[in-house]
Amino acid sequence: MADPDILTSPLAVPRPAAHHRRDTLRPVKRLFAFEELGITLALVALVLLIGAFHGGFLRQNNLLNVLQTASFVAIIAYGMVFLLAMGELDLSAGGTYALSTILSAKWMAGGGMNPWLAVVLGIGVGAGLGAVNGILSALLRLPLIIVTLGTLSAYQGLATVASNAGPIQNLPTGSSFYTGLGQNQLGLPVAAWAALVLVVVLSFAFTKTRFGTMVRAVGSNRQAAAFSGIPAGRIRIYAATLTGALAAVSGMLALGYFQGADPTIGGTVLELQVIAAAVIGGTAISGGTGTVPGALIGALIVAVINSGLLFFAIPSNWSDFVTGAVILVAVGTDSLLRHRRRARALQEA
Repeated sequence: MADPDILTSPLAVPRPAAHHRRDTLRPVKRLFAFEELGITLALVALVLLIGAFHGGFLRQNNLLNVLQTASFVAIIAYGMVFLLAMGELDLSAGGTYALSTILSAKWMAGGGMNPWLAVVLGIGVGAGLGAVNGILSALLRLPLIIVTLGTLSAYQGLATVASNAGPIQNLPTGSSFYTGLGQNQLGLPVAAWAALVLVVVLSFAFTKTRFGTMVRAVGSNRQAAAFSGIPAGRIRIYAATLTGALAAVSGMLALGYFQGADPTIGGTVLELQVIAAAVIGGTAISGGTGTVPGALIGALIVAVINSGLLFFAIPSNWSDFVTGAVILVAVGTDSLLRHRRRARALQEA
C-alpha cells in the first residue's frame, strides 16, 4: 500500500501542474514543428512584399488567377513528390499533359464523344503513358530520368501529330463539362478545389499507407529496401503511373476552364514549374523524404513569382530564368541543411 505521506508530500504537487503546462504548450510546439512552416511564411512574405509595391496584386481576381495557375502545377507536383522521394524524376510530365489533353479534346470535337467519357479516357491515357515510363525503366534497367528524356519528346511529338500542329476546333463548349469547370464553385476555381482534395488524399497515401512507406524506403536506401523484400521496380511503375494520371487530371481541368487544347501546352516550361514546386516545397531530390502539402505551397510560390514579374513589368522571357534560379536556391539550401544535420549527428554520436 502506498505511503500516505508520499501522496500528500509537497514534492507530488508540482507534477500535475508541470504536466498541465506541457499539455498547454503542445499546440504551440506542434505549430513550430509544422514541416511546411518555413515555406508558408516565405509565401506570405512574398505576397505581402509584392502587394506593398503593387496593390493590384492583392485584388481578388488576381489572387484567384494565381491560385488557379498554381493548382494546375500542384496537381502534377503531387505525383512528382512520390518519384523524387524514390530518387527518381519524370521529365515527360508536360508531354503527358499535352497528349492526354489533345486526345480528349479531339474525341469530343471530331468523334462526338460525350465530354465526360472523353475526360475519363484521357486520364486513362495519362496513367498509361506514366506506366510506359515505369515499365521501360524497369525493363531497360535505366533511371526514370533517362527514359523520360526520350518519352518527353515522343509524347510531345505525338500531341503535335494528333492535333495536326494546331488547336482543336469545334469543342462542345455548351456541355456540362465546360460550363461546370469553366466557372468558380463556392468562390474558388474548380482546379483549386481539386488540388485541395488531392493534397489531403495523397498526403495520407504518402505518409500513412504501405505504398508511401515503401516509396520512402526505396529512396532512403535502395539496397536495404531490396534486402527487405520491397519490389522497387514495381513501386517505381506505380509512382510513374500516378504521376501520369495526375498530369492528365491537370490537363482535363485546364481543358475545361480554357475551353481549348493546343499542342504547344505543357513542354519543358510546365515540367520545370512542377519540379520547382516539389523541390521548393521540401521534397529532396536525393530521395527518402517528401511533402505533398509542401508541393502545393511550392506551386503557389512559383505562381506568385511569375505573376509578380508581370506587375514589375519584367519581360515574361525572364520567367524561365527565375524558375531555374529558384530551383537552384531550393536544392542548394536543402543540400546545406542536410550537411549540417549530418555533421550535428556525427558530433552527437
